[in-house]
Amino acid sequence: QVQLVESGGGLVQPGGSLRLSCAVSGGTLEYYAVGWFRQAPGKEREGVSLINTSSGSTYYANSVKGRFTISRDNAKSTVYLQMNSLKPEDTAVYYCATVLSARFRGWSTRWNDYGYWGQGTQVTVSS
Repeated sequence: QVQLVESGGGLVQPGGSLRLSCAVSGGTLEYYAVGWFRQAPGKEREGVSLINTSSGSTYYANSVKGRFTISRDNAKSTVYLQMNSLKPEDTAVYYCATVLSARFRGWSTRWNDYGYWGQGTQVTVSS
């Protein structure tokens, strides 16, 4: 069974930085695409960034483009989300999820095709 564990969240001041990690076990990372999602209180879950772990192709939501960077280390079976210039509106629980490469269509990927989800890590941006 594939398992995902997020880490790296915490409290940071506006303008600060955090790096989130998504450790994947139980499967070969290159067989999956990985997405970062977030959900703030009272809001629906939204996509933040995606990566094809085999090709390295990346995708970013407009709200984070230029501030966040997604990357992967296949040898460590880990996907990272480097978050810079953080804003209060970035406050949310951040989740990572995997989808089989054959079912990955970038932002058009079907929601239910993300078969495995992590437990989430809290990011709070406040002064």
